[in-house]
Amino acid sequence: MQIFITGATGFIGQALTGRLLGQGHLLRVWARAPAKAQAALGAGVTVIDAGGGAAALERAIDGCDAVINLAGEPVIGTRWSDARKRALVDSRVGLTEAVVAAIAAAKVRPSVMVSASAVGFYGDRGEEAVDESAAPGSGFLAELCVAWEAAARAAEGLGVRVVRLRIGVVLGRGGGALASLLPVARLGVAGPIASGRQYMPWIHVDDLVGMITAALTDPRYDGAVNGTAPTPASNRELMTTLGEVLRRPTIVPTPAFALRLALGEAATVLLEGQRAIPGRALALGFEFSHPGLKGAIEACV
Repeated sequence: MQIFITGATGFIGQALTGRLLGQGHLLRVWARAPAKAQAALGAGVTVIDAGGGAAALERAIDGCDAVINLAGEPVIGTRWSDARKRALVDSRVGLTEAVVAAIAAAKVRPSVMVSASAVGFYGDRGEEAVDESAAPGSGFLAELCVAWEAAARAAEGLGVRVVRLRIGVVLGRGGGALASLLPVARLGVAGPIASGRQYMPWIHVDDLVGMITAALTDPRYDGAVNGTAPTPASNRELMTTLGEVLRRPTIVPTPAFALRLALGEAATVLLEGQRAIPGRALALGFEFSHPGLKGAIEACV
């Protein structure tokens, strides 16, 4: 397949491009820093300069069999000022709208688009188990995901099968959630965030990449799909399991007030949670390589 990808230089994107190249696919990658992207992804990838605007995007997508849309500015790490919120919306909703417009303009359109979303779609759900049939929640993240998915769904009117992948906390070597957790956990100064009761629906990056590649060729993948493992864990369970694997204590809590002081509204990413279940993937018979949290963390460290 000839596949167009946004967000290819991110943690998920790099794992995905490696898998797709190994399967013999041809890849076109949309990048704001072409030289850096080429160095990161290798000579086997065709890198298109995002500075070329709409015309370059149309040429890049024209003739592709599939589109994978993973791009988006990080939601955590800085306070959500009005400018930051606009950047989060533009990098997700705005870019997705541009991709769909390019699909509409293409002479030969892709047959499928796998477009990222997030479990933040469900809002803060406490201990309620939610699958893809659940209604959206409230708050900035939920509203962002709803708009993000709506932008992607516009491609359905163009005859494109659209898979909206609601991604959870991604675990893997060299990046993802563990990139920030491992250094403090190895020092023995990690612990639960606030009460630790908030759910963190996680997935190993290998399984997430497997879902994406399955969705490219299996027409049964359509609509919303939770990109999460079948065993969602609370924040306390995740930290305790990480400590067991590393043989380090994980008893030093991070107070909620400290996160709110440092991050403001953005702290909701860490203080709220969703017990998201991959109902669609399980119904379709997807086989998880890392269904359990301890095995997934052991594979990472």
